[in-house]
Amino acid sequence: MVSTLNQLLAAEDQQDLVAAFADAGVDMGGEYPVDVSAADLAERTKDIIMSVSREGGQLLYLLARAAKARTVVEFGTSFGISTLYLASAVRDNDGGQVITTELQADKARSAQENFAAAGLSDIIELRLGDARETLKDLPAPVDLLLLDGWLDLRLPVIKIVQPRLRPGALVIVDDIDLHIGRDFTRDFLEYVNDPANGFLSLRLPVHQGVQVCLKLS
Repeated sequence: MVSTLNQLLAAEDQQDLVAAFADAGVDMGGEYPVDVSAADLAERTKDIIMSVSREGGQLLYLLARAAKARTVVEFGTSFGISTLYLASAVRDNDGGQVITTELQADKARSAQENFAAAGLSDIIELRLGDARETLKDLPAPVDLLLLDGWLDLRLPVIKIVQPRLRPGALVIVDDIDLHIGRDFTRDFLEYVNDPANGFLSLRLPVHQGVQVCLKLS
């Protein structure tokens, strides 16, 4: 597993993300292409590794172990880096399941290959398609939810998964400080910071910001 992760992280480090997104028609210093569908954007960016940082991955493992997570849901597989950290924690928690979802078929195939290479395929269920559909049917209770997909879909996805979250479950949101010409996090943060919605939330200064939310009830 470590060898597979190191190879993927090294490949991610070699990317010029600004140039890669520019080639995909996204100016990271300009306006977010709100007129482009999530599916189209996924196709444009299918060769870009978009994942947690090394420190972010270590945080995922630590939190999943601390929460004794056995059922984990992930929005945004990409090439499977964060999924491997989560699956490794679930394995070390005496087993369970990581349900992850990816919109782009080529990335999903590559992720499956990475899961097999890491010896964690038996723990991971990858669902191909729009997370607003693929995550409607989930086992309960869910111990941990990672939101690391398209910025504008994070609020809809947490609302879909929330009924399945057990009291004490964690919701982890990567890149909470990332703004691409538009602040997609405002509505999300207003939601998780509103006590009426049942979360306790804190931002951690890891990479581009990680929001950790505790499901209270």
